[in-house]
Amino acid sequence: MIPQELSIQAIELLKQLIATQSFSSEEEGTAKHIENWFTAFGIPFKRENNNVWAFNKHYEEGKPLLLLNSHHDTVKPNNAYTRDPFHPHIEDGKLYGLGSNDAGGCLVSLLATFTHFYDKGDLKYNIVMVASAEEESSGPNGLNSVLKRLPLIDVAIVGEPTLMNLAIAEKGLVVFDGKIKGTPSHAAHPNDDNPIYNTIDVLKWFKDFEFEKVSEVLGKVKMTVTQINAGKQHNVVPSEVDIVVDVRVNDCYSNEDVNTLIQENAPCEMNARSLRLNSSSIPQEHELVQAGISLGRSTYGSPTLSDQAVLYCPSLKLGPGDSTRSHSANEFIYVNEIEEGIEIYIKVLDKVL
Repeated sequence: MIPQELSIQAIELLKQLIATQSFSSEEEGTAKHIENWFTAFGIPFKRENNNVWAFNKHYEEGKPLLLLNSHHDTVKPNNAYTRDPFHPHIEDGKLYGLGSNDAGGCLVSLLATFTHFYDKGDLKYNIVMVASAEEESSGPNGLNSVLKRLPLIDVAIVGEPTLMNLAIAEKGLVVFDGKIKGTPSHAAHPNDDNPIYNTIDVLKWFKDFEFEKVSEVLGKVKMTVTQINAGKQHNVVPSEVDIVVDVRVNDCYSNEDVNTLIQENAPCEMNARSLRLNSSSIPQEHELVQAGISLGRSTYGSPTLSDQAVLYCPSLKLGPGDSTRSHSANEFIYVNEIEEGIEIYIKVLDKVL
């Protein structure tokens, strides 16, 4: 059982994080709170930009490395908030505040877990805890920028709200900018090559296209047209229509595979913004997954993106809170979810460390 004091301190840290604005790339204040956590427990740490990390006390060369990671940046609060997003308060067992669920509860639970194991000797794995920045924006100064500073990571637990169930696979993401071309003209004149009308058939193609390979865990690749823009004047037929297409990639395809298929088949010009946010997974037979299953946790595939996308090793998404609350108005996490999260994290790691 976890020390009750450690759980209380984790919840207090989460209150401090909520009260400190930490939009992506603006996490200086929350990074300082995380530094203060490590300092209070006598744990040496390193910081680069707004990423803060630390290794277990008895790090031994040659042992495999386990990464514990979650992020401390947030999205901006939406207009539907009726509570102050930066005022952490507990009501009916719920801790309210921006970033409480995504992913503050996960972060403080992992920090408490890392602290629990920090000075233990004879562990099977070395442990590195990384509190990362810029996850919500997939920015250049997030976890991806820290990886080059770390030894080779063998396996990772990424803290995102999963109700402490085991997300053993996660979809990747490719965003495409599309351009549908036509012939510009005055609106009063005949034009059989109006790009806005040409868009009808193009949109139907995107609506109907199916990727052949279906994942047992993640299901189908999901392709969605999410933005469309054209024209500036009522009396001018534009020369082109711009669209944005969001593609959530299962573990049967690499992002490069998806890019090739789209380039070869799409009925318009398409350009991928980035191919680096690949799908991720961990074998169900892995000892981390089996440890969670032995504790009664279920497995599933996650449709949402996380810092797993920048990792090159097997990774498990696991954390307190509910993904459906993320980015919602009046965001909250139950206090007992954090307490349970710390307890389950520790029990899982006890079985593999």
